[in-house]
Amino acid sequence: MKNEVRIGIIGGSGLYQMEGLTNVEEVALDTPFGPPSDSYRVGTLEGKRVAFLARHNRNHTILPSELNFRANIHGFKQLGADWILSASAVGSLKEDLHPLDIVLPDQFFDRTKARISTFFGNGIVAHVSFGDPICHVLADVIAASGKDAGIPIKRGGTYVCMEGPQFSTKAESNTYRSWGMDLIGMTNLQEAKLAREAEICYTTMALVTDYDCWHPDHDSVTVADIVRNLHKNSENAQKIIKAAVKRLPVDRSCKCGSALEYAVLTDLKKAPAETRARLEVILRKYL
Repeated sequence: MKNEVRIGIIGGSGLYQMEGLTNVEEVALDTPFGPPSDSYRVGTLEGKRVAFLARHNRNHTILPSELNFRANIHGFKQLGADWILSASAVGSLKEDLHPLDIVLPDQFFDRTKARISTFFGNGIVAHVSFGDPICHVLADVIAASGKDAGIPIKRGGTYVCMEGPQFSTKAESNTYRSWGMDLIGMTNLQEAKLAREAEICYTTMALVTDYDCWHPDHDSVTVADIVRNLHKNSENAQKIIKAAVKRLPVDRSCKCGSALEYAVLTDLKKAPAETRARLEVILRKYL
């Protein structure tokens, strides 16, 4: 199976399964970092073998701060994924980013406090380049796929990753706006960091459900409104994902696939055997 699955899909709030996935096999993986959020639904989509993971579990039982990001990304690496398309519900910090818009942010800003964002440590040190935190090759594919599906996609912007699970105070929301931030969510930064360390191309589709609490009409938005937007966003995201899978794979002309080439500072021959074993899937071609 490993050589078959090159495309991974992460579904966020509202996207708990992938419509159109056939010949489905439930794959429960163990990783050196513990269990992923759920079993991977490995199947055929648009003639390609893909692996789908519900980020918060298909029953939505896992808080953002409880997510085992390392296990989730490591599981995709074990399956052989070169590409991860992530979908995530977000709030808008800009008047011109409306509910139901789909955005491909190209920067992140970290406001989390209690998360592990690296596979490394315990005797092996690596510092990957992260100035451009998403894969622009994959973003191009997704943008083109939006056109294929007839769904507009906006490119660029900064995603603030907050700890949660509470949403922002108005003071926080207005501060992020004053900093020029565009979107706010609770999950995608750690995924992007770990995908880079795993040399997997990663891009997120930010699905706007509402304006953050800064907006003067915020109090008139009901939970029912947001749930409706979640469902509509999920439908649009699945159409785009299907179109993107149809276009993939493409030439990995990006640097994602060699992110660790000069990043590991430790002499791996002298690294602790236990840590080497733990990172074998990540470091295989460098050991």
